[in-house]
Amino acid sequence: MFPVIIVYLLVMLQPKRLPYRKYQKQKGSFEKIATTGELFFGTFGIQALSPCKLPASSLEAARRVLTRTLKRQGKIYIKVFPDLVISKKPQEVRMGKGKGNPHQYVARVRKGEVIFELSHVPKAVAQEACNQLSERFCVPLRFIDRSQTVKEWGTEN
Repeated sequence: MFPVIIVYLLVMLQPKRLPYRKYQKQKGSFEKIATTGELFFGTFGIQALSPCKLPASSLEAARRVLTRTLKRQGKIYIKVFPDLVISKKPQEVRMGKGKGNPHQYVARVRKGEVIFELSHVPKAVAQEACNQLSERFCVPLRFIDRSQTVKEWGTEN
């Protein structure tokens, strides 16, 4: 018979449809402090301590790290979505001749915004997952718990 070839595609988060293929760059309005820095779905959360633009590949890598650390128990909620397209021109191309092609999708993350929420896992396992994630992430992270109040989150670091 014919050999079976299995191809693993890296399925990253991106919008299904956009009104325009390319967007103009916006001013830095996302660098304000997030107003939604609280937990809605999970018992534990992972919060960003500084503003950044997270690429979809970083979110996918983080999801894989969390799934591996939690050993497929519990539930992971991803609270940010990469909806902003970043365009880039190829290397060694002269200036002019229009805007570059879409390169990647990024999520705008504000300071204090909860990126991931975890539920149905023990606290020690959730803290270990946050530690694993903070080693590989481009933004400093903080582990938060539903039992803490929002005012306590700002005092600890």
